[in-house]
Amino acid sequence: MTMIQLFNYAGIFVFAATGALAASRRQLDIMAFIFLAAVTGIGGGTLRDLILGVPVFWVKDPMSLLVCAAAAILVYFTANLLESRYRVLLWLDAVGLAAYSVMGAAKSLALGFDSTIAVVTGIMTATFGGILRDIISGEPSVVMRREIYVTAALAGSLVYIVLHRLAVGTEISALVAALAAFTVRGGALYFGWYLPTYHKPGRSADELEREGLIRAAPPAPPRPSD
Repeated sequence: MTMIQLFNYAGIFVFAATGALAASRRQLDIMAFIFLAAVTGIGGGTLRDLILGVPVFWVKDPMSLLVCAAAAILVYFTANLLESRYRVLLWLDAVGLAAYSVMGAAKSLALGFDSTIAVVTGIMTATFGGILRDIISGEPSVVMRREIYVTAALAGSLVYIVLHRLAVGTEISALVAALAAFTVRGGALYFGWYLPTYHKPGRSADELEREGLIRAAPPAPPRPSD
């Protein structure tokens, strides 16, 4: 198994686990766990392949669906052991984002697309599954949180592309790029890093947070069921 294949399965598993965690917070049944896990795990890669005009990866490789199911079943029996499922969801999402930002960019480059397309598909692959998860489960959207999210996927994609263009080995490029993406997203979660936000003159970011127009940097508190 190559490094890129490993990143693909790791991204699928971790993202699928976040979908299952979202189902656990809603106290749903096992089939809902598997459904949300699959939507989250393969959503970004599906959109990427449709845009690139290539066979959807999980149709050619049904193992991806089994990985999603395995993640869902594992979370179904262990979610109750976690102190804060929402916090774990965010950190696992950061890991999945890091792996998938590399996978999305790498696949475009391997198919002969230029760097701009590789950046776009890297970001799409890394973020779309999480967006679907949050919409379906009714969780606060990770994209609408104040701290950095899409920028972390951008960082991972760009680092991989630059290293690839410099003829650095695939394994090293993938590891360094994934680490870059995770560092940016992890720093945003831990330290509350965020880019300057738009607001009308005279209105502070704190006022916008109080009005619910933007979300605060700290993770949302767990629900009573957590």
